[in-house]
Amino acid sequence: MLLLPLKHSISQTQFNSTHHLLKSTSSRSAARFHHQRRLTHRHQVSLPLSPGSDYTLSFNLGSHPPQPITLYMDTGSDLVWFPCAPFECILCEGKPNPSLSIKPPNISRSAVVSCKSPACSAAHTSVSSSDLCAMARCPLESIETSDCSSFSCPPFYYAYADGSLIARLYRDTLSVSPSSTSPLLRNFTFGCAHTTLGEPTGVAGFGRGLLSLPAQLATFSPQLGNQFSYCLVSHSFDKERVRRPSPLIIGRYDEKQKINGGEAAAEFVYTSMLENPKHPYFYCVGMTAVSVGKKTIPAPAMLRRVDSRGNGGVVVDSGTTFTMLPARFYESIVEEFEGRVGRIHERASEVEDKTGLGPCYYLQEGKVDVEVPSVTLHFVGNNSNVVLPRKNYFYEFLDGADKRRVGCLMLMNGGDEAESSEGPGATLGNYQQQGFEVVYDLENQRVGFARRQCASLWDTLNSNSN
Repeated sequence: MLLLPLKHSISQTQFNSTHHLLKSTSSRSAARFHHQRRLTHRHQVSLPLSPGSDYTLSFNLGSHPPQPITLYMDTGSDLVWFPCAPFECILCEGKPNPSLSIKPPNISRSAVVSCKSPACSAAHTSVSSSDLCAMARCPLESIETSDCSSFSCPPFYYAYADGSLIARLYRDTLSVSPSSTSPLLRNFTFGCAHTTLGEPTGVAGFGRGLLSLPAQLATFSPQLGNQFSYCLVSHSFDKERVRRPSPLIIGRYDEKQKINGGEAAAEFVYTSMLENPKHPYFYCVGMTAVSVGKKTIPAPAMLRRVDSRGNGGVVVDSGTTFTMLPARFYESIVEEFEGRVGRIHERASEVEDKTGLGPCYYLQEGKVDVEVPSVTLHFVGNNSNVVLPRKNYFYEFLDGADKRRVGCLMLMNGGDEAESSEGPGATLGNYQQQGFEVVYDLENQRVGFARRQCASLWDTLNSNSN
């Protein structure tokens, strides 16, 4: 087992107000989700989503001397890439960049990956080796004799929701933990970008692909590559609370080590991974319903399965903040929520406009406990129900100069179902995953959820590993 700390980027980012923070976060969630749909119209198979902008982890690259890098942890893409010296980021002003204090690493030209490598073909999706050799300006006689091993992999292009980059593939030694006992991954393959558009920070792709971090760990040790989990410390956009690390656990660990408030931890609730032929790197699951209080609202059929064209299902994504749902389904949830909360509290329409969230309500002064209905997510499988903690779907904060208390529903409208009929139907964001250990069991092809005291889990596992 490897235990790594995840850090939340808001602890290193300056925002003018809570409104600014929420608006920025909701806009990124929407852009990332809508980009999932646009991918279905591309010829490339493995374009990633816009990089996650919430949780980061750090590595050391090379050994003479080791060079530190900080990357976003992202289950929605399947490549590890980062800026390399010299580096220029165009139109990156105002974007969160947790690696500002770290100089981009220098990469040796001798570490370039050959265009005959399967890794190069994977980076270029389905491009054949001969085509790659031609792109690398390999002479015709070498292509005809399949002798292109001495030619480097040509640059590949990644387009995001709000940016893009061109990178080359390199290999070097990667240390995944600062510990002296941490394994060194030799010949680790990564993308090196010297120029990007709107993307100042690199990404550690944890998706289901040949070049993802779990896949490359599996070549070093199958036990490390067949499972990973993370447990996100609940932060509610409070900088002080995110100073505690969120554990990222690579590989399996002893069940007896799971301690939650001094008692045995809750069991996992599992749901099967769904294969996505169009986007094989996604972790897709099926959702059957959402309950608001005692009212169960059935999910549209498109969220229960993925069809032969890769459409439908729910993507479990560490790189999207808020859960995005199809419009009619979302509106049914809001209608039920409004019937419970809106009859008591005044609607805060101005706050909704400022934050991009809704519905929002002005909460009654002096009343500490606001009555809010419970929310339960129902996934495909027997008893695969996940009861969300209240803070995972209803956020309270002080608004304006008069500091009026406001509460907002933290789910988002993903757009018309007809528009979302192409690509994933919904995304389960990391805000709704807070306070759960979320396990990606690649060996058994399932995703699991279990309530945890994540800070305590970090302390327990960290003390056991020392």
